[in-house]
Amino acid sequence: MPKTNNKPFVIGVAGGSGSGKSTVTREVLASIGPEMATVVIQDDYYCDQTHLSPEERRKTNYDHPQAFDWPLMVQHLQALRRGESIEMPTYDFSADNRSSKTITVKPAPVIVIEGLFALFDADLRKMMSLKIFVDTAADVRFIRRLQRDIAERGRSADSVINQYLETVRPMHKQFIEPTKRYADVILPHGANGPAVDIITTKVQTLVRDLQRV
Repeated sequence: MPKTNNKPFVIGVAGGSGSGKSTVTREVLASIGPEMATVVIQDDYYCDQTHLSPEERRKTNYDHPQAFDWPLMVQHLQALRRGESIEMPTYDFSADNRSSKTITVKPAPVIVIEGLFALFDADLRKMMSLKIFVDTAADVRFIRRLQRDIAERGRSADSVINQYLETVRPMHKQFIEPTKRYADVILPHGANGPAVDIITTKVQTLVRDLQRV
């Protein structure tokens, strides 16, 4: 990481499940190079559920803000901003619990926080330099979530549909959609090319300025 006395430029990327948050993050990384940025994935900060039985874990509402370990996430972002590495937890969705494995995340000039509730917590927002909300039509988000959960998380179509109707859709309306008001930039129609180009151009300019310091 290039030495600088400046604080890292922190970008929050929020939006509903399947909205295109990961695409925006990938485009940011591709525009400046992986050595200049680090990513904190909010999905890995779901609370540890070791104290619960497998049956109780399966009842977890992963689309509610209470499912996340907010203190740990705030602590880790503070450490990265101080120039310290962190051990980011990983989450095992097949076991509905935090894994014993962690990922070493090193500080960088640009830090991207990606997740459903990236803009939900006031303490996290205070540390962000740019807040983005990826706004995508509900039907598109549902199809993407269905494909992902079947392919990557071993879920059945029926279980994904039931979860969407029981928790994902109502939680999006109650908790996620309202965080749009905190965004500096709202990307309509998901990670559309022109909007993402504006974001990446801004970040590229920032990184060039940091490298001159």
